[in-house]
Amino acid sequence: MPLLMLDLDNTLVDRDAAFQAAATALLAEHALPATDIEWLMTLDASGYTPKLAVAEAMADRYGQALPETAIRTLLDHGAADRVVLAETTREALTKALTDGWTCVIVTNGRTVQQETKIRKTGLDRLVQGWVISEHVGHRKPGPEIFQAAAEAVGVPLSGAWIIGDSPHADIAGANALGLRSVWVSAGRPWLQDSYQPTQVADEVSSAINFVISTT
Repeated sequence: MPLLMLDLDNTLVDRDAAFQAAATALLAEHALPATDIEWLMTLDASGYTPKLAVAEAMADRYGQALPETAIRTLLDHGAADRVVLAETTREALTKALTDGWTCVIVTNGRTVQQETKIRKTGLDRLVQGWVISEHVGHRKPGPEIFQAAAEAVGVPLSGAWIIGDSPHADIAGANALGLRSVWVSAGRPWLQDSYQPTQVADEVSSAINFVISTT
């Protein structure tokens, strides 16, 4: 069967919900305004804002009211410690494995954080492998990280599918390689004109089920 490459954050797991829970707890613990969660989520930008920039902005905003160690703990462990795997996602991955698919996670991020999420949620037992940008030295949408993923599990890249929530990192990456893709929209409209996903799904289990029923 062809290779199925899956994004991690906000695709296989709800990274934003985990980060929001951790940030909300941090604000409460240090008696900071609960309404600041909106500012923090915007600042974080689903993890795309560099961690150093987030730390500096938080230090500037809160000063001595928020210790540096607390900021570092949030950014290093907040989302990773709280992510969960939805049962529907677990079932869809199990079906893919049963049907003979080779599943590999392809994610940008730091190795320790991303592997913590993979192991904590049990994804390490539901996929044949994973590649993380920090470890392989390449980031999505660059072709090298997808090529590394195929090599990691010993399956040809030709004919692979890519599932992810990022138009730029996942779908543009698939388009550049001539691969089929499913965009996990979470209800968002598709706004890109220069490329399109093969299919749009509201959440990842629907995306996985579409792929394994199509090929």
